[in-house]
Amino acid sequence: MNNSSSSTNRARVQRPERKQIEWRSVCLDRLIPSDHRVRVVWAYVDSIDFSPLYRKIRAVEGKAGRDAVDPKILMALWMFATIESVSSARQLARLCERDLAYMWLCGGVGVNYHLLSDFRTAQGAFLDQLLTDTIATLIHQGLVTLDLVAQDGMRVRASAGSGSFRRKKTLQACLEEARTQVQKLREESEDKAGTDTSHARREAARKRAARERQERIELALEELEKLKEQKEKRKKGSGTTARCSTTDPQARTMKMPDGGYRPAYNVQFASDGKARVILSVDVTNSGSDRGQMPSMHENVSDRYGTTPRNYMVDCGFATKNDITQVEQRGSRVIAPIHGEDSIRQRGDDPYARRRSDSDEMFAFRQRMATDEAKELYKQRSSIAEFPNAECRNRGLRQFRVRGLEKVRTVSLWYAITFNFMRMLDLNALKMTGQT
Repeated sequence: MNNSSSSTNRARVQRPERKQIEWRSVCLDRLIPSDHRVRVVWAYVDSIDFSPLYRKIRAVEGKAGRDAVDPKILMALWMFATIESVSSARQLARLCERDLAYMWLCGGVGVNYHLLSDFRTAQGAFLDQLLTDTIATLIHQGLVTLDLVAQDGMRVRASAGSGSFRRKKTLQACLEEARTQVQKLREESEDKAGTDTSHARREAARKRAARERQERIELALEELEKLKEQKEKRKKGSGTTARCSTTDPQARTMKMPDGGYRPAYNVQFASDGKARVILSVDVTNSGSDRGQMPSMHENVSDRYGTTPRNYMVDCGFATKNDITQVEQRGSRVIAPIHGEDSIRQRGDDPYARRRSDSDEMFAFRQRMATDEAKELYKQRSSIAEFPNAECRNRGLRQFRVRGLEKVRTVSLWYAITFNFMRMLDLNALKMTGQT
C-alpha cells in the first residue's frame, strides 16, 4: 500500500487551469479552411440580389433606429443549416454561439431563435422568385431543357398530434373557452396597468398565446366546413365524421409511407429530367395525388414560358381528366396505365380505347404501348424520387411550422438548398458566375 501511494504522489499530470487570463490573437476567417463548404454557401448567397428584402428594412442612414441584421446572413445560415439537416431555429441559434462554421457566417453579428424563425417563414415570395431566377439561368446555359419533367408527391408529417383533431361540437366549446380566456386576460391587464416591464412582457405573451389559440380554433371551424363539403362530394359524409385540428387547422390525416395514418401535408415537386433540379414546389392538404398534375404542369409552363415536351408521373396522378388536360396543353404524359395488371387478368387490352376515353386519353394509351415510352418511364425514380429522398435525408420528415403558407415556404427552403447542391455537382455555379 505504501509503495502504491508513493508512486501515485510522484506522478506528473497536466491539470486544467480555467481562471488564468489570456490574450489571444485570433482571426475568425483563419479558423475556417479555404475549401470549407460554408465559404461556397456564402459566395452563392452573396451573389443573390437582396434588393426586395433591403427595401423592407426601416432602419436607414440618417435616421434613428437599431441596425437590422443583414438578410444575407440569415439566408446563408438557413441554407447551411438545411444542408446539415438542422431544422430547429433554437438549435441553429445555439450553433451560432459555439460552432465555428455558423460563427463565421455571423461574423460577430448576434442572432436569436425568434429572428431566425421569423425570417425563415416570411420569405415565401422571395424564395419563389429565387427558384424561378435560378432555373431560368440554368435554362439559358442549356443545363435545363424542360424536355422531360417529372412530378412526384410525398407526405410530410405536420406539426400537430392526432389527438388535437376535434368534432364541430367540441370545437365550438373550445372556441367559447378561448374567448373567455382572452377577455379575462384583457381585464387582468387593465387592472395591473403600470407594473414593471418584465411583468408587462409576460402578460403580453400570455395574451398573444390566448389570442392565437382563439384564431386557430376559428380557422379550424372554417376548415371543418370545407372538409364536410369535400366528404359530401365524395359521398362519404354519411359514414365519417369531419374533424379538424386545434393545433394546425389546415393539416389533414393522411396515409403515410409506413401504412399508418397521421396529420400531414402533401408536398409536390416538379423536377427536370436532364439536370435533376427542382423546377417548382407546391403543397396541398389533400391526401391524394389525383388532381395535382394539371395545376403543377400549368405552374411550370407559365413560370418558364415553355411547355414541357414530356410530363412524367406515377399512376396516382394518372386520371383520365388530368391526363386529358395536360395533353391538351401540348405535353405528352408518360405514366403507367391505371389498373394495368387487373385489366390484363380479365383478358382485356389495357391500351385499347374505352368508351369513356377522350381523344387525348386514347393517344396516351397508344403511346404507353410503345417501347420508347416504357423505357422513358424507367427514368422516373432517378428524376422524381431523387429530390424527395435528398430532402428527407436533410430533415424534411416533419414540419416545425403550421399552416399551408408557412409549410410551403419551408418546402421552398429545401428546394433552393437542393438545387444549390445540384449546381455544385453540375459545376453550374462557376458557369453562372456565382462563386
